[in-house]
Amino acid sequence: MSDFHAANPSRRTILKGAAAQFALCLSGSLSSALAAAPMMGVVRPSVYRFKLGDFEITNILDGYVVRPGPHPIFGQDQKETSVQDFARKHHLPTTQLENPYTVTLVNTGSHLVLFDTGNGEARRDATKGLLRMRLKDAGFSPEQVDVVVITHGHPDHIGGLWESGVPAFPNARYVFGESEFDHWKRGDNVPDRRKKNREQFVRSVVPLAEKATFVKPGQDVVPGIQSIEAFGHSPGMLAYRIESGGRNLLLWADLTNHYVMSLMKPDWHVLFDHDKAQAAAARRRILALVADEAIPAIGYHMPFPAVGFVERSGESFRWVPASYQFNL
Repeated sequence: MSDFHAANPSRRTILKGAAAQFALCLSGSLSSALAAAPMMGVVRPSVYRFKLGDFEITNILDGYVVRPGPHPIFGQDQKETSVQDFARKHHLPTTQLENPYTVTLVNTGSHLVLFDTGNGEARRDATKGLLRMRLKDAGFSPEQVDVVVITHGHPDHIGGLWESGVPAFPNARYVFGESEFDHWKRGDNVPDRRKKNREQFVRSVVPLAEKATFVKPGQDVVPGIQSIEAFGHSPGMLAYRIESGGRNLLLWADLTNHYVMSLMKPDWHVLFDHDKAQAAAARRRILALVADEAIPAIGYHMPFPAVGFVERSGESFRWVPASYQFNL
């Protein structure tokens, strides 16, 4: 009997062994399945909408580019080691720089106003020139845009004016700063590095002049949107104060091209600025306005969703990203 039972284990023993083996196999299968999950890559938000009084504002990420930096793009007049130390102090890489592009739509209820048009098809690649696609993601079509405002004539702002040889926003009228338009059309004092930029302006912007309004600082685009002089980054760049229901916001275009480098160090020279001293003076003036009035701001090159506040910090300023203020 003992020999028989030793050679023939009980049904209970067999079942227990099978269960253990199944559990082991199942555990191994799950581990393998989890381990086999693919890497998905970085995902970032690309549309953000909020209310300002009776207006609705939508920020759309046209994309971004990664460049060597921050020096000499920022702190061009500073020692490279000083700029790198400042970047390190603020938890930023010292040899690479991400530059985002944020386009803004303002729905006043009567007008749909688009500020700048992104990089467009000429500079479109996997990471930029994506406004047209993301406009749809935001719930709009190009045909709905009534007004296109160009803050200044640089390629990442005028690149999306045309698509496949026709105007990208077929029902829109255009608004250009008078001084900015005249500068690029005349072509006087255009530095060598901006020669292709000027050619693009003549090709893309000048043909739209018949449907355009040319504004000076202090003039309205539509009720509730008024231009502000911000010359320096380009000869005639304009910022815009947006006001609705007693609430204000300042859209400053390229007043600062980085939330640390040119905002916290407004006097540092920036490679992209046409007139370094004038640009620095404009930065100080407008950053002081935003900080002292405690109004929110949108910056074209601020980290997406590109809306926040400016606070004074000693003799300088600091950027305070919006959190949930505009969601309530």
